Amino acid sequence: MSEQRPSQVYETGQWQIDLGRRELLARGVAVPIGARAFEIVEILVRSANELVTKNDLMNRIWPGATVGENTLQVHISAIRKALGQDRAMLKTASGRGYRLLGNWTPRQQGSTAQPAASPPMREGGAAPANNFPLIAGRLIGRAAAARHVRDLVSAYRVVTLTGPGGIGKTSLAIEAARGAVADFDGGGWFVELASLPDPGLVPSTVASVLGLKLSGEISAESIAHAVGTKHLLLVLDNCEHVIDAAANLAERFVRLCPNTTVLVTSREILRIDGEAVYRVPPLDVPALGQQTPDHILGHSAVELFITRMNALDVDFSPRAEELTSVAAICRRLDGLPLAIEFAAASAASLGIASVAIGLRDRFALLTGGRRTALARHRTLRATLDWGHELLPEAERRLFRRLAVFHGGFTLDAAVAVMTDTGLDVAAVMDGVANLVTKSLVVMDATQGATRWYLLETTRAYALDKLDESGDREWLARRHAGYFRDLFARAETELKTRPAAEWRADYLRQIDDLRAALDWAFSANGDAPAGVALTAAAVPLWVQLSLMEECRDRVRQALTARTSGVHLDARIEMILHAALGASLTYLTGPVPETVAAWLRTSRLAEDLEDTEYRLRGLRGLWSYRMNVGEYPAALALADEFHDLAERRADRATVRAGNRMSALILHYLGEQAAARERIESIAQTSIATSPAPPTAWLMVDPDVAAPALLARILWLQGFPDQATRTAEIAVRRARSADHTISMCHALAQAACPVALWTGDLLAAEGFVATLADLASRHALGGWIARAQCFEGALLISQGQVTRGAAIIQSAVPRMGAAGSVAEAPAFLAVLAHGRGLARQWESGLAAIEEALERSETTGERWCAAELLRIKGELLLSPDAPDRSSAEEYFHRALEQARRQGALGWELRAATSRARLLHDQDGSSDAKLVLQTVYDRFTEGFETIDLRAARALLDSLPK
Repeated sequence: MSEQRPSQVYETGQWQIDLGRRELLARGVAVPIGARAFEIVEILVRSANELVTKNDLMNRIWPGATVGENTLQVHISAIRKALGQDRAMLKTASGRGYRLLGNWTPRQQGSTAQPAASPPMREGGAAPANNFPLIAGRLIGRAAAARHVRDLVSAYRVVTLTGPGGIGKTSLAIEAARGAVADFDGGGWFVELASLPDPGLVPSTVASVLGLKLSGEISAESIAHAVGTKHLLLVLDNCEHVIDAAANLAERFVRLCPNTTVLVTSREILRIDGEAVYRVPPLDVPALGQQTPDHILGHSAVELFITRMNALDVDFSPRAEELTSVAAICRRLDGLPLAIEFAAASAASLGIASVAIGLRDRFALLTGGRRTALARHRTLRATLDWGHELLPEAERRLFRRLAVFHGGFTLDAAVAVMTDTGLDVAAVMDGVANLVTKSLVVMDATQGATRWYLLETTRAYALDKLDESGDREWLARRHAGYFRDLFARAETELKTRPAAEWRADYLRQIDDLRAALDWAFSANGDAPAGVALTAAAVPLWVQLSLMEECRDRVRQALTARTSGVHLDARIEMILHAALGASLTYLTGPVPETVAAWLRTSRLAEDLEDTEYRLRGLRGLWSYRMNVGEYPAALALADEFHDLAERRADRATVRAGNRMSALILHYLGEQAAARERIESIAQTSIATSPAPPTAWLMVDPDVAAPALLARILWLQGFPDQATRTAEIAVRRARSADHTISMCHALAQAACPVALWTGDLLAAEGFVATLADLASRHALGGWIARAQCFEGALLISQGQVTRGAAIIQSAVPRMGAAGSVAEAPAFLAVLAHGRGLARQWESGLAAIEEALERSETTGERWCAAELLRIKGELLLSPDAPDRSSAEEYFHRALEQARRQGALGWELRAATSRARLLHDQDGSSDAKLVLQTVYDRFTEGFETIDLRAARALLDSLPK
């Protein structure tokens, strides 16, 4: 919690310096300034009009650290820039120090939250967390630039590194950030924006890197509010194609995040207030006419060239005449690091003289500095053209064909696009290795299996060459076929590999999947291939909980029939099952949902496909449950179980037990439900053959404890219920599966926390459910999360607001997902209305709940419905208050029949309170004591504490 203290404010004219909030303000508006620059301002204003020496400033701002006067000067420049037209207030005493002029008047301002102070310079220990990429090798020729950028980061709130493509902005930013991150307790976070096709994706990308869980619209404003006062360094890399979005984000951080500094790399500056611009210089090159070896070797561009050559050829030792050619190459490349690396890579195989001759004409446009301001692709195109023309023909062909991959590629993928060339795996591997050596392809071995990718600009260049070759359409077809086969194998793998590992592996293919489908269903594409690929990709969408994308892609494939595409019966069956599954979670029990499941079942029967018969049965079971047809759902669960037993599939038999147990639970048969679920909730099926996690939608290891937790609370074991709910959430988190996590939260964690009165835990669970459901457009769970939110607010005393939320959410829950548990939420609504003394609307809500419970047979909460009606009948305006005791009595009987000790305690508490209020009868204590004594745990939960308090107040 922030420390509260009086804020001391110094004022003169339009300026204020707020020491408590650490802000420099002009006419009440904060002026962006870095943390250490503000510390200098604070020292100067406390000694207003007096000289503060440079040594004093450096010792107080950077105690124990060795810093030069250049560092101090950077910060003084930042202060003067912030003062704008009043910069003369900061007076320099030449060679001595500085004065802050003005009639500064101190005053005390009201209590204010003290923001995090600038942390001291670190002298040892672990650096703050960061995700900065590693730079291969030593960054050559950038030591001074890196120090300067670190000083800028300390002095300014926003620092932009700008310059032409290939100048080395990203590498310099990473090097400088790595050196500066010690001053940021919140760590440093690198956000790569080059791959974003849409500026609108900038906020969500930044939120993802920062690990923010935001509900609702993700915007620059919401991210800045979430970051708040955290002291962190944010690096936004490659912003030029999303410059407006990046500028908007940086402005919000400056305005709303007083302790965050933003470091930007971009060809174009942001043009926002408080921005410090650093134009990254080229590496220094030998001047024309300076040919002595010592002079040439003293330049960073030459050092980079030779270092790269040595990395490729350990025997390289340049002779004097070669050094002259190297100097000429570096000059003609204008000291651009990327171009120099290309040149060195080619020189390693072709020789320095050949490279120098090849550059003579090709780079004529880059001489004299007139062309360096052209767009990045024009500047790099000259370098890439030259490098491409130096490649052997086989490598040229491989290079341009690799550009077809959007998300990187494996060796198998590279071989697949070269099948017509006659090259074997070894030859393709050699080709890829050569392209890596020549800096045209990048190797990525950070996530298990080795993959390669082309940098964005390099890939764009290669695609142009692919278009020129005339191979683009053929290659797109081959690309789609490769991923069709890949995902067909992937589904088989899912039956034997851990689901989380499988997801992590195939998630990397999703950009190529989308590109292949877009091509297949385009005018020049191959719709039949697109249909087959769609069917093969269904498990990926399901595992990633991308149900909207699954629905849209499947609909696209099914409508291909209208264009004359023949759908194989098996493919059609797979697509209808996927459509039914996605609709179940997106829009709930609508006619299209049941139609999809019926079609799946019919096709599975015709094809004698047992697995898809099971899928169809589960889909129809879910539909019947969601519309409140519980007897029909129970019959389908039993049919599913019997078919699974005939198949001798232990994991699927367990799933059938869980399906029937859930229906029995809703019907109020808790003992039977527990008997079916308890045996499968205690052990994991993760090691069993072919766990059906993918097509069961919810991880069985999550679903079983989630249901058991509910039953345990109802039966009077609140502590066990809490622990079991936590098991469900923990397993869902470990599985990293959104649908399973939503199920764990909605089925167990949220209700159990509310029932036990753990409102802090409930708040976290409800927020997580709302966030996940919203981000994945899971309509039923969105509405259910809103109902839980309303229930939580009522429990927290915000009765009117909570009741209003439930009032609007219950209809949406039915329309968008499920009527299951609607009576329970209506009961909470009725309770809230009663607390608000809105007796009439409370009685209307409880009557609706009782009617729904009776109509559907959803009786698991019937005792609570009866009890709440009894409570409402005790209102002053109730027509027949005497009937309240009858409803409490009926509630007790209903709870006893179901073995629902949790509801029975609440009903006994209500009845005991009524008996005592009526005549002080000794029966009141007996009614409650006999129920209370049957509990063996949970004595600190809300209901048991309330019962104990009432018992203590009743006469013996």
